[in-house]
Amino acid sequence: MIKNLAFIFTIYMSFSACAQQQDSSVEAEIPKNLNYTTEMYVADLDIPWGMVLLPDNSMLITEKSGQLIHFKGGKKTNIAGLPDIYVRGQGGFMDVELHPNYSENGWIYFSFASANGEGDGGNTAIMRAKLKENTLVEKEILYKANPNTKKGQHWGSRIEFDNDGYLFFSIGERGERDIYPQDLTLDCGKIYRLNDDGSVPHDNPFISTANAKTAIYSYGHRNPQGLVKNPKTGDLWEHEHGPKGGDEINIIEKGKNYGWPVISYGINYAGTSFTDITEKEGMEQPLFYWVPSIAPSGLTFVFSDKYPDWKGNLLVGSLKFQYLERLVLKDGKVIKREKLFENIGRVRNVLEATDGNIYIAVEGKGIFKIVPKK
Repeated sequence: MIKNLAFIFTIYMSFSACAQQQDSSVEAEIPKNLNYTTEMYVADLDIPWGMVLLPDNSMLITEKSGQLIHFKGGKKTNIAGLPDIYVRGQGGFMDVELHPNYSENGWIYFSFASANGEGDGGNTAIMRAKLKENTLVEKEILYKANPNTKKGQHWGSRIEFDNDGYLFFSIGERGERDIYPQDLTLDCGKIYRLNDDGSVPHDNPFISTANAKTAIYSYGHRNPQGLVKNPKTGDLWEHEHGPKGGDEINIIEKGKNYGWPVISYGINYAGTSFTDITEKEGMEQPLFYWVPSIAPSGLTFVFSDKYPDWKGNLLVGSLKFQYLERLVLKDGKVIKREKLFENIGRVRNVLEATDGNIYIAVEGKGIFKIVPKK
């Protein structure tokens, strides 16, 4: 009996320590008197990975299996002229984003798995194209990560523009944690910055580093599936999958090392440890991390007047626990967590769009719009 009590006490203290490391003021809540609900916006989708609104408020949606859908007036149209897409594991047709001056230049940006390049298998590619009569035209490959691999995990991959018009994108470490994330001469496990035409900015942080991939902006990442600009500050926020525990949110800064796999708050899926440190000089600490992991995918800030209760908050999709998570921020810290729309399904993406509405992409269902309760 005494041994059992000692074991329970040890588990309790371990959980308490994790909570204190995370932020002792953070509360995990079940929402009460929720003012919003969801309504189906685009039905019958498989894995809607990316979504973006066009100026006419129609929507472009990427399906991981290799389709690009234009949803307008309640009708779905498959877009022709897509690149060859290598579909394997977690990879396929991934994110989509518009150029900040899309209304003037018509450029649309995509991330997808491509078999072009070195070796068997595939790796992440970034392409831009224009849309004409339901067909992609003027297609240009801006970046292709190498080498290819047949591994199916950890592709990333989100796209975002900052206030200066730079193009950022994430590429996961493809399940090779001990090879790619800390090596600047290799792709993968990084966040990249390009000019909108695919050229490398002259002030990228590793432009003068011998043999480095000059498009790299930050490194030491695992599997970043959330990337968003803070519309108030212009900062770039990112979240990434940890191993078993240790999913994290970071504010991305030029040239910084975010530590994977040298430091982590997670462990191997088998329950064993791969590192015994959570901090190291020269490596960034996360703004926030989850223990246990929620498998985050999609990230958006809320500033729309349509959701006054959530202004200034972050929304994060949870693949593992099948809900949308609201994170309340104060003085640069997460002070409260709230589960929204529990059991809605595997949330692949969340977006506060240019029309002020928030959309949730759910695997095996479709895209929901968050609306006020009537």
